[in-house]
Amino acid sequence: MGKKIRIGIVGAGTIGSVHAEAYKKVADAELVGLCDILPDKLKEKAAKHGVPKTYATHQEMLADPEIDAISVCVPNCSHAPIAIDALNAGKHVMLEKPMTLNANLGRDILKARDASGKILQMGMVRRQYPESQLIHKYINEGKLGDIYQINIKLIRRRGIPGLGGWFTTKAMSGGGALIDIAVHFLDLAMWSANLWNPTRVSAKTYSKFGSPMKSYHYNSMWAGPPNYDGTFDVDDYVAGMARFGKDATMSFQVAWACNAKEEQTMEILGTKGGIKSGEGELILRTELDDKIVDIKPIFNTQSDGFATELTKFVAAINGEGEVPATGEQGVIVMQLLDAIYKSSELDQEVTI
Repeated sequence: MGKKIRIGIVGAGTIGSVHAEAYKKVADAELVGLCDILPDKLKEKAAKHGVPKTYATHQEMLADPEIDAISVCVPNCSHAPIAIDALNAGKHVMLEKPMTLNANLGRDILKARDASGKILQMGMVRRQYPESQLIHKYINEGKLGDIYQINIKLIRRRGIPGLGGWFTTKAMSGGGALIDIAVHFLDLAMWSANLWNPTRVSAKTYSKFGSPMKSYHYNSMWAGPPNYDGTFDVDDYVAGMARFGKDATMSFQVAWACNAKEEQTMEILGTKGGIKSGEGELILRTELDDKIVDIKPIFNTQSDGFATELTKFVAAINGEGEVPATGEQGVIVMQLLDAIYKSSELDQEVTI
C-alpha cells in the first residue's frame, strides 16, 4: 500500500461521475473534493458520490492544501487552462481526452508539467481494456512481425452526443466525431503498434446529420437531451489515411452518425500476422506449423478500464510506476488531429 492520495474532480458531468465511481475502486485514492460551476449539479453529484468537499471554481479547489491531485473532466476548451493552473499550483493531473483543442496548447501543458515536476497522465482509457493489453503484448513479442498497415472503423448509426451542447459547439469542443471518438482509436492504434511518428495525412471531414438539429432522428443520446436552441458546427464523419514515414500507413473511417451498419473495429497487419479486435472478439491471423491459422485467444474480458487507469495514475504519484499514457503522446495525437482538420480544410495531403 502506498500513500493515500487525496483527489479532487473538476467537472460534475457524466465523465466526472465515471471518475468518481472509479476512484472508489482505487485502494490508495481518497476522493475528497468535487468542483463544478453549476451549484445544483455540484450539490447533487457530491451527495450521490459521497464527496465531502465542494468548490464553485477550480481555483478554489487548487488553493486547498488537502488536495494532492485532480481529474480534469470538463469541456475540451477548459482542459489546458485548468491543467496548467493545477500543475502551477503543485497538483498532479489526470487529464481526460482529448488533451486539449490543439497541439500548441498541449505543448503549453507540457511546459507547466516540466516546471512543476508533477505527474501528468492522459485519460486514454481504451489502452486499459484487456484486448488492447493483449494486442500490445503480442506486438511487443514480435508475433505480428513488421507492422505496415492499420485499419480503423468506428461507425455509429446515430450517435451524436449532447446535440446543441458543448460537444457540438466547436468553440468549446474543438471539433466533432474526430476529436471526440476518433481520438480514442488513433491513440490506441499508435500505442498498440508502437508507431509514434505520423508524418503525412490526407483526410476529409463532413457535417451531414446534425443540422438542422430538429431533423436529426436518434434512439439514444450520450450527454443528452438535445438543446435545439444550441449549436451544431462540427464534423460528424471523417475518413482518411495517415503515413508513418516509409514504415506504415493507417486508414480510418469514423462517424457520429451515418447511414451504415454500426461497427467498431481495429485491424493491424504485419509480416508475420494480423490481428483484429472489435464486435465482441479478438482474432490473430497467422501461421503455425506451416499452416495458415486463425487464433481466438481466451482471456478475462471483465475489467474496469477507468479504475485501472486511475490506479496507475495514483501509483505513478507514489513512485510505483510510470503513467500509461504520457503528455508527449498526447501532443502527438493532437498533431495528428490538427493535420486531419487542416487536410480537410485545404483539400490536400499535409505534412505533420
